[in-house]
Amino acid sequence: MLPAEEQLRIIKSGTAQIVPEEALLEKLKRDRPLNIKLGVDPTAPDIHIGHAVPLRKLRTFQDLGHQVTLIIGDGTALIGDPSGRNSTRPQLTSDEVAANAQTYIDQAFKILDPQKTTLRHNAEWLLDLNLEGLLKIASNFTVARILERDDFHNRYTQNLPISVHEFLYPIMQAYDSVVIDADVELGGTDQLFNLLAGRELMEKMGKEPQVCLTLPLLEGTDGVRKMSKSYGNYIGLTDAADDMFGKVMSIPDELMVKYYRLASTESVDEIDRLEEGLAAGSLHPNQVKRALARNIVAAYHGDLAAIEAEVSFDRLFKNHDMPEDIPMFTGSLQPDEQGMVYLPKVLHEASLAKSAGEGRRLIDGGGVKVNGTPLAAKSYQIAAGDLEGAVIQVGKRRFVKLA
Repeated sequence: MLPAEEQLRIIKSGTAQIVPEEALLEKLKRDRPLNIKLGVDPTAPDIHIGHAVPLRKLRTFQDLGHQVTLIIGDGTALIGDPSGRNSTRPQLTSDEVAANAQTYIDQAFKILDPQKTTLRHNAEWLLDLNLEGLLKIASNFTVARILERDDFHNRYTQNLPISVHEFLYPIMQAYDSVVIDADVELGGTDQLFNLLAGRELMEKMGKEPQVCLTLPLLEGTDGVRKMSKSYGNYIGLTDAADDMFGKVMSIPDELMVKYYRLASTESVDEIDRLEEGLAAGSLHPNQVKRALARNIVAAYHGDLAAIEAEVSFDRLFKNHDMPEDIPMFTGSLQPDEQGMVYLPKVLHEASLAKSAGEGRRLIDGGGVKVNGTPLAAKSYQIAAGDLEGAVIQVGKRRFVKLA
């Protein structure tokens, strides 16, 4: 293993806070693999590179010789994490949680080293707790302590409802750390209260308390709001290589270093060099961003796909050419009695929109072209003759040719 001070330098890159930092250094000096914990509630079936930020940090710990315990919160997900919420989160069924969990696991192992990862489900111990066990754990916390949490405090002072079961969430997450003997727990900045609750409970139950490490939220491609599917500014782990490359190239220049630190596989020393070069003006931002896009695409699709994605990007945006291999849509274009085809339905059936409703929103937002001509808002009905053999473009990178 590297010396503890060097490990700490690498670990700190991109982190928001380490509480307490001196305790982590002490643990690293023991020269043994630490148990690094991340708990994830499978409340959605897929993840984007913003969700993957803590997974990347886990991989850093693994590369330094440490072990990871990835906890799938199939027990806590039945409560729903109240972090950052101003209302009670809808509870999921066990079947919904199980389906989401498997997809999440498949995507997480695109990043983590399976040989250094222990996968646990907290339903193993949480759902087996009897009333006596639950009361014993809960007795370590006071209502006043739980109400210190910002989201609970805000809802309480604004007279917004807080369900009793929500109080159990940070307690159950804390108990996970007790069960697995966590040395370090990772989470977003919005998770600090939960992480500290784990540290507190471990100490009260006779365990060495964990160190809490938080990571900043990653802004999306718009450079303003956090990455989220609901904002449409996300880069999905399962995005096609061309889409992924193009999305990375669309981020603002000022976010490049943050993306390097939180979403890439580059070494800390190389990122420091790039940051210095950008600040000094000795490196061109476009070249640095291209290298970032290649790195991120290669991490999920391989080196060859990254090279091909860059070539495709240049063909489309630098040379203003259409892609060479536009997929063919052979579905029905049956017109109505007036000889018109409802285009939002075609967009959905051609996998250019998740639904006809989304197809309408894309058209209204000016994001759909027919043979290179943008459609005006509300242009849902198109003459059948105008669509025969036409190339439909959605956004900057998605094309389909109609039969």
